Amino acid sequence: MNTLNENSIESSNPNRRRFLKSVLAAGAAPIVLPSLSLAANAPSRKVRLGLIGCGGRGQWIADLFAKHGGYQIVAGADYFQDRLDSFSKTFDVPSSKCYSGLSCYQKLLEDGGVDAVAIESPPHFHPEQAQAAVNAGKHVYLAKPIAVDVPGCLSVEESGALATRKGITFLVDFQTRANEFFVEAVKRVHGGALGKLSFGESSYHANNPFKAAAEILGPDPKNPDSRLRAWGVDQALSGDIIVEQNIHTLDVMSWIMNKPPQQAFGSSNQKMRPWGNCQDHFSVIFNYGDEVDVSFTSRQFAAQGTKPDGILNRMFGEEGVLEAKYSGPVLLRGGAKNFYRGGDSKGLYQSGATANISSFHASIIAGDASNATVAPSVRSNQVAILGRTAASEGRIVTWKEMLKSKKSLKLKLDLKA
Repeated sequence: MNTLNENSIESSNPNRRRFLKSVLAAGAAPIVLPSLSLAANAPSRKVRLGLIGCGGRGQWIADLFAKHGGYQIVAGADYFQDRLDSFSKTFDVPSSKCYSGLSCYQKLLEDGGVDAVAIESPPHFHPEQAQAAVNAGKHVYLAKPIAVDVPGCLSVEESGALATRKGITFLVDFQTRANEFFVEAVKRVHGGALGKLSFGESSYHANNPFKAAAEILGPDPKNPDSRLRAWGVDQALSGDIIVEQNIHTLDVMSWIMNKPPQQAFGSSNQKMRPWGNCQDHFSVIFNYGDEVDVSFTSRQFAAQGTKPDGILNRMFGEEGVLEAKYSGPVLLRGGAKNFYRGGDSKGLYQSGATANISSFHASIIAGDASNATVAPSVRSNQVAILGRTAASEGRIVTWKEMLKSKKSLKLKLDLKA
């Protein structure tokens, strides 16, 4: 479940030409699905889509699926009936195809009229729902983060592998990896444009997108409905801000470095807000070996208009510097040999999702189940969990230690069936 919104980043209405450029350019990136040429043409058949998670983000992305032209929105599933009622009205889906309650996603997956699902529920449920969807033979479009703990990451990794064996398309929705400027800049970094790397910076500074829900609903830890409404300030449901929201900048960091960190240490705390059990800021150092560190910081509270904010990544090398901002400028600074002017990724929140929706459709139509987005998404999620573990425990945690962790974020909710 992605909490980027118009209040935390710039957004605009990107034109169709930019969308198609993004889709086609993304074919050069390791994470983006191949066979994207179909996405630039009129869809050859309708993919019948079911939406799991019909809240604000879910309905927003369902609208993008509908506008693509290659999908028919045929079913929805959500714990809350009011969200289903809104979804049903907005997308003209019969109430008989809108499933509520604790087992809502299972009911949707049993619907023979559904070819594919978009999973936009709270992150805690992603591994279970993705696994069930693949087992049911449905193509999967999965929001990030993919999971809230290491066992969940491994489950999604296994589901992706099973999907490939079964010929099922499985795509994880990271917008930056579908953007032409990010793709080209990172490609040049991997080609040595920065020379020997020195150190990097990764940050996500923003207001709290869950403030209104949290203040109105409590959330009361004894009230399961309140916890689900304000899931973004509930660590078991969201994975904490470093996993749920900061995954965007940490994914770019992981993409740039092109390997996992060796270890991490840091700190975090909750000092600026009275509700929920998630931290409101993090500060972590990721060590990648060869004396290369990347410093990461984040906050999720109002900071009196201080700049810079948003999602930023910088990498410094002996021959140049990468500067990249989500929904902002992306470029390489350096001598004439390594300079890359790049461009402005403004509107990436929408254009990236639109490109991924096109890729998803093209892969389904082409029978492409290579599912190249899964492995890097698993690694990025594990990087975020490594940072959370090191910060919350106040010690150095190695990558190898983190991978062996069997600790799960337990969720106890007394919900209606």
